[in-house]
Amino acid sequence: MTSETKGTDHTRAGTSRVAEAEGLRLRYHEAGPQDPEAPVLVMLHGGGPGASAWSTFGHLLPGFARHFRTLLVDQPGFGASDKPELDRDFYSFSAAAVAALLDELGIARAHVAGTSLGGGACVRMALDHPDKVDRLLLMAPGGLSLNVFSADPPEGVRRLVEFGAAPEPTREAMRAFLTTLVHDPAHVTDELVEERYADALDPEARRGAQRVGAAFARWPEGALLWREAHRVTRPTLLTWGREDRVNPLDGAFVALKAMPDARLHVFPRCGHLAFTERADEFRRLAVDFLTGPA
Repeated sequence: MTSETKGTDHTRAGTSRVAEAEGLRLRYHEAGPQDPEAPVLVMLHGGGPGASAWSTFGHLLPGFARHFRTLLVDQPGFGASDKPELDRDFYSFSAAAVAALLDELGIARAHVAGTSLGGGACVRMALDHPDKVDRLLLMAPGGLSLNVFSADPPEGVRRLVEFGAAPEPTREAMRAFLTTLVHDPAHVTDELVEERYADALDPEARRGAQRVGAAFARWPEGALLWREAHRVTRPTLLTWGREDRVNPLDGAFVALKAMPDARLHVFPRCGHLAFTERADEFRRLAVDFLTGPA
């Protein structure tokens, strides 16, 4: 394992690390106590153009690092992690990579949190590597949601597809996609648009997105995690924005009914990124759940 930039600050550069796990180079951001007895929190970002661990969760890192050794991981195919051809469905591939990263770092067990695409990877990790997962914190997770009443595909997914299909994606298309992720468009700042747009246009990022998309097309059943929800026995907190236009709220209810130890918190006046729109409230809720009695 090597470190790109060492430091104790909570900046993107100061927290950036790289590890080799099962032949994959994975980039992650780390902060928090280094005591081997400290609880560990692993956070997996969502998908979409320009997605990465830092762009999704960087604003939450200082708050969580006060309580946990916190790792924000670029999933395979995204950010500065490797972008290989996948040999199985994405959720299984990513879960195996994260499990291998924990082994590489000497972490036996961790709380696992994920949003959207990352939420699906967390669920698969709880199914395939249950000994490594303590509690699950899922933010409008992909794969686990089954929409009964909402249109399919929802608006956010349509915008994502439009961006990826364009021969020359534009900043306006990026802003249109990002705006579907929130209830209050003020959260879509010019800085965020520029960051995600630049990352999305990188040739390696486009190759990664194509390979992730190809895996979903080749192994579509791997995305149907709701069919296995009854086997997820770890304590689980589902969080959702009431106005989510990517994974609408009605997608929560099959999982909530099927999972033996799940509870649901709904944030009003929030979209897909409720953890950004209600960051302080989300952090308090998450810390209470992750540190509360068994």
